[in-house]
Amino acid sequence: MSQGDILLVFKESIWMILKLATPLLLTSMLIGLVISIFQAATQIHEQTITFVPKIIAIALLLILLGSWILANLSEFYQHLMGLMTAL
Repeated sequence: MSQGDILLVFKESIWMILKLATPLLLTSMLIGLVISIFQAATQIHEQTITFVPKIIAIALLLILLGSWILANLSEFYQHLMGLMTAL
């Protein structure tokens, strides 16, 4: 395996991480933004108010996207194993 092949695997790994984490991170950021606007408008500055809605939203999103995440991870794992057997 050449240095270029190793860099390609690292590039694909980072792309996979970004692709799978983006929906969860964006959801968490949007919920945090909405709640912080609500807190600024009402002047309620309680840290725990943001925690519960984020946890619920992430859990629901994991339920909805879990099969997609698992399919992508399985496909990537099979791709890596294929590269290893080619050695």
